[in-house]
Amino acid sequence: MSDQRTSFHMTPDEFRRHGREVVEWIADYYERIESLPVLSRVEPGAIRAALPEDPPRDPEPFEAVLRDVDSVIVPGITHWQSPNFFAFFPANASGPAILGELLAAGLGVQGMLWATSPACTELETHVLDWLVDMLGLPPAFKSSAAGGGVIEDSASSAALCALLAARERATGLRSNESGCDGRLVAYASSQAHSSIEKAVKVAGIGRANLRLVDVDEAFAMRPGALAEAIARDRAAGLVPCFAAATVGTTSSNAVDPLPEIGRICRAEGVWLHVDGAMAGTAALCPEFRHLQAGLELADSYCFNPHKWMFTNFDCDCFWVADRAALV
Repeated sequence: MSDQRTSFHMTPDEFRRHGREVVEWIADYYERIESLPVLSRVEPGAIRAALPEDPPRDPEPFEAVLRDVDSVIVPGITHWQSPNFFAFFPANASGPAILGELLAAGLGVQGMLWATSPACTELETHVLDWLVDMLGLPPAFKSSAAGGGVIEDSASSAALCALLAARERATGLRSNESGCDGRLVAYASSQAHSSIEKAVKVAGIGRANLRLVDVDEAFAMRPGALAEAIARDRAAGLVPCFAAATVGTTSSNAVDPLPEIGRICRAEGVWLHVDGAMAGTAALCPEFRHLQAGLELADSYCFNPHKWMFTNFDCDCFWVADRAALV
């Protein structure tokens, strides 16, 4: 029994008992969540004041941990899963997703390579191919074609991956060795997510080389304004390399005109990344797939199952039309 506790930090019986307690707690939480204030009412510093000043030297009973969750944590969170929550953006969990995360945590594997856990790589690849079919995405994004998909933590990470691939394509892999020379330029709508600005900074392209393209009265990017910006930069000796279009901006749910933007990017040799984080899930319904018309012209695409598909945060699905660009 002591050996079991050493390897698992609990005996199997203790784990079963406490596991049931956690599941019961979660089920009870969802039963009462509608009665809780959506926004926390604590004052700044209240949570830290309720915690011991020094780290505990001794363990405490698991029941005491759950009591702390009730008395300290629950009053100090915004209840995103409440039916009364209407702020920011949807980020909904579900019973199956919670149990799936428990199972994944229980396996405790590292899946960064096929060799470290073959099931992780093959399951991920297969499910991403399923999603291509479910969403009506271009066949080029399937692993059986030149492209393929992976799971990222967020659309922000997907945008960075896309921008890095665009940077290397534009420089023939030289920037990965010697850095950027200040001539690469990226483009996005003035309504695009802030992650695009973050990505150009992290990728070494620089905030000064991000062009925020004008939008129309519906807050969608103006293709003509994009074409004009690219032409100006080429005339100035710069190298347009990346453009981000959005299917459902966070601020207004605007949808950029992908066919027109895609044709411009193809003609100019500019990598087109489409961010469907906010509204991409709508394509599960065939009647909404017109929103992603023109996606066949994109070099990369992402959407967030953790918004509308009742999948725990964080989960972003990211595809490229040519996976060789990532490696």
